[in-house]
Amino acid sequence: MPDSDAERAWAAILRTHARFVPRLDKELQRATGLPLAWYDVLLELSAAGGRLRMSELGERVVLSRTRVSRIVDDLIGAGFVAREANPADGRSSYAILSEEGDRRFREAAKVYRSGIERELAGRADGASLRSLATTLERILDSDGGD
Repeated sequence: MPDSDAERAWAAILRTHARFVPRLDKELQRATGLPLAWYDVLLELSAAGGRLRMSELGERVVLSRTRVSRIVDDLIGAGFVAREANPADGRSSYAILSEEGDRRFREAAKVYRSGIERELAGRADGASLRSLATTLERILDSDGGD
């Protein structure tokens, strides 16, 4: 029995992720010294204006919450991020992008974007990529977050 279109799409998403993410990680580390997981955290902090509650950061990145906390600790050690207690809620804290973290993120973004362009734009035309992005965004938007 042939796979449904949904199953084929899901399998293609997983295989694409498994193939390209390690390539991007290696390229990013080689060019900038930043692992892709660090870049992901810096990307979300930058996109949020440089500051996120740790719980929000955990919801945005493609890593487990435990791993996010460890990566933030590593980024603090590297001087790229600071952690600040939330004065309105003593149980939570903020991750804050430092100037050095922002500089390193911007440097790494050039490599990351170039890798994405090479891996995706070099393999599919603009209309196909727009359609894929629109479809995946619509699926994400209809999910409700849980």
